[in-house]
Amino acid sequence: MSAWIGEYTLLAALWGASFLFMRLGAAEFGPLPTAGLRVALAAVFLWPVLLHQGHWHLLRRHWRPIMLAGLLNSAIPFALFAWAVMHITTGLTSVLNATAPLFGALVAWAWLGERIDRLRWAGLALGFVGVVLLAWRTPEGAGPKTGQADWAMAACLLATGCYGLAASFARRYLSGIAPLAIATGSQLGAALGLALPTCWLWPAQTPGPRAWAAIAVVAVLCTSIAYTLYFRLIAHAGPSRAITVTLVAPVFAVLYGALFFGEAITLWMAGCALMIVCGTLLSTGLVDALRGSPLRSR
Repeated sequence: MSAWIGEYTLLAALWGASFLFMRLGAAEFGPLPTAGLRVALAAVFLWPVLLHQGHWHLLRRHWRPIMLAGLLNSAIPFALFAWAVMHITTGLTSVLNATAPLFGALVAWAWLGERIDRLRWAGLALGFVGVVLLAWRTPEGAGPKTGQADWAMAACLLATGCYGLAASFARRYLSGIAPLAIATGSQLGAALGLALPTCWLWPAQTPGPRAWAAIAVVAVLCTSIAYTLYFRLIAHAGPSRAITVTLVAPVFAVLYGALFFGEAITLWMAGCALMIVCGTLLSTGLVDALRGSPLRSR
């Protein structure tokens, strides 16, 4: 575990910050251009690194599944989250993002035949009950008074469903491929998928320097570097454990939101978040792993 815990924590901090920078960018660029610019700049940043490391041949050989992974793991979720953060707080968005391991466990069971025992089924049920309760009673001050909070939460859940599908897809079709090749190719595939919507919905008024800076940070730090770390974690710790980084990211996201946006977290939201986290710990088998040797032996 000590071999990758540092990367795990850094990834949580970077992904927690992504909600903050997405809101700053989407406020002026709009959701789809924000997502499109994020992945395009990430691909531009990673491309020379890929060539320098000599992994071009891997991307050329496996470009189809890698680029499809980019649509599932970047293009669709980024667009959905960029829209959601305009209607609910970054903290609430990050809590809903923590459901990704729940969907990951379900997809791994349905697609890869991963065994789910009674305890893990109970964890799945607990986690989804937490989501239902969170959606049933949206906290006061959950975001701008746009009347779109319910739709924004649904968008977050659809995005995390894509993450869960992408994790099993990576395990099935991308095993053994260098993380840098996957990260670069997936961002390129996402950029191609979002190119037309980005151009079509480009803002009429030129965004200011703060919005451009936010896009640059979310592209380089929260996407390029973060996804390289994420695919490294999948390779070293396994997909079901790697995706649990979304449990830690809300801690950073709530902190950032409180510091920069003055966001507050209610007791109801905290209670639902606790149910989601506990359900995820059970459903992914992480509790058993922490008790036994699998995590310690890595």
